[in-house]
Amino acid sequence: MNAYTPQKAVFFDLDDTLYDHLIPFRLALQSVLSTGIDFPYEPAYHRLRYFSDKLSAERGGTPTQGHDLEEMRTSRFQLALAEFDIILTTEQAAAVQAQYLNKQFQIEMFEGARELIQKLQAHGYLVGVITNGPPEHQMNKIQALNLEEFIPSELFFISGAVGITKPDRKLFEHVTDKFELSPENCYYIGDSWRNDVVGASSAGWNVIWFNHRGVEPESAHRPHQLAKSYTDLTAYLLGDN
Repeated sequence: MNAYTPQKAVFFDLDDTLYDHLIPFRLALQSVLSTGIDFPYEPAYHRLRYFSDKLSAERGGTPTQGHDLEEMRTSRFQLALAEFDIILTTEQAAAVQAQYLNKQFQIEMFEGARELIQKLQAHGYLVGVITNGPPEHQMNKIQALNLEEFIPSELFFISGAVGITKPDRKLFEHVTDKFELSPENCYYIGDSWRNDVVGASSAGWNVIWFNHRGVEPESAHRPHQLAKSYTDLTAYLLGDN
């Protein structure tokens, strides 16, 4: 029998769900391209995430290293910023990407995130993280957020380590199989429509779309709940507890 036998489990996405991913994006653009305060950072960031997910899907999952990974990372900046009349050379896109990576380790959890996780754990929920990306890079973010202080290492699932990438339902099934969980007792919280809403719902999980940026749905899928803040998430998951 598995050591973990909770009735319910809650797993979080990492990027732009547990911390504000817009901050390193904005700092990278300001540092390399000298974009000003009037630049539409949030819409541009949303398009970056869109092209990141799209290019990853076209490659059959996020590359974990080598030329394919670097080419995908620079292409997403070129495609996203072209929509805002910024045409980048490959060298410029690589410079922005390098700054973007560097700034991603200067991060803090969203207000209320740590408190919610600890309250869920106190109520007997199994709590972990399911995220796409190269293992070392994502673990560096996990360490920057000090998540290992209160979430056991076996509850971090990184696509590059598992070998399955969201939105593939098999990644979520891998988690339920490992801990002998029923999908209907599992909740997934994420900001990405394509990866999180589509992926988790296709595996039969309860999906809470963390739409704190107010973006539009990308398909006919329906999340079980919409949340715009950690106050919303706490109220939905714990009610008056």
